[in-house]
Amino acid sequence: MVQQLTPDAIEALLVFYRDAGVDLALSETAIDRFAEGEAELAARQAAAAAPRGAPREEPGRTAPRPVPVSAVGSPPAPEAAVYAAREAARSAADLDTLKQILESFDGCALKTTASRTVFEDGARDARVMFVGEAPGREEDLAGKPFVGRSGQLLDRMLAAIGLDRRTNAYIANVIPWRPPGNRTPTPQEIAICEPFIRRQIELKAPDLLVCVGGPATETLMGLKGIMKARGRLQPFSLGDRQIQVIATLHPAYLLRSPIAKRQAWRDLLTIKAVLGL
Repeated sequence: MVQQLTPDAIEALLVFYRDAGVDLALSETAIDRFAEGEAELAARQAAAAAPRGAPREEPGRTAPRPVPVSAVGSPPAPEAAVYAAREAARSAADLDTLKQILESFDGCALKTTASRTVFEDGARDARVMFVGEAPGREEDLAGKPFVGRSGQLLDRMLAAIGLDRRTNAYIANVIPWRPPGNRTPTPQEIAICEPFIRRQIELKAPDLLVCVGGPATETLMGLKGIMKARGRLQPFSLGDRQIQVIATLHPAYLLRSPIAKRQAWRDLLTIKAVLGL
C-alpha cells in the first residue's frame, strides 16, 4: 500500500530540498545512477574479454543521461576554465568592469545553480577589505556577502572597533556563487574563481586585507590551519605595492563555538591598531 503524503509533509519535503540546494529539475523521472555504473562496468568488461579483432561496442548505459540545459551553455574543461578566468580577470580595468565580466563568465558550474552573483558590499573607498569563502542561502537571495546570521555577527564585530560596511569597510568572497546546499567549494571551483578575487583585491587596493575563515586564508595567504594562522600580520603583494594581511575566525565558527570569540576579539584589536581607529 502506497502511503499518501499529507500537504504538510509535502511542504516539509520541499523545504528540505530547497535548503539542500535542490533547485533545478533535470528530468521528471528518477535516474538510477548505480545501475548506470554497473551497466557501464559490465560493458567495459565484455569489451575487454572480446576476441582480438572482433568489433567492440562502445560502453553503453541503461538509460540516457539527461544533459542540463542552460542559457549559459556547458562550462569548459577545468584547465581551460582556469585559463579563461585569468585572462578575463586580467582584462578588468575597474571594479564595475570586473563585476560585469564575472556576471557573464560561464566557466564555473556553480553559476548555473546560484540565484545571482554575489560580488561585493560596503564602501569601495574603505581602507580595509574583508574576504570570506562563499555565499550562503541568504547571501544568494540578497546578492550581497555576509547578510545572514554570520553577517549580522560580523557587523557587530566591526561596530565594536569603529567599522561599518556602509562607510569604512568593504566585503567580498573568494567564491561569488553559492555552492548547492552550502557545501564546501571544490578545489577546482576555487581555482577557477581565485583569479577574480585576486583581481578584485588589486582593483580595490586596500591598506589592510582580512581573510575571514580557513578557506579564504588558505586561498589567499597559502596557510592551512586557521587557529595557527589567525592574528598574525603578514605582507601581501598587491602588484607593485605591499600591503598587510591578517586572518581571523569566521563568524559562523564563532556562532558554533562562542568561547573562541576572545581570540577573534584580539584579532579585531590588531585590525583596529593597524587602521589607527
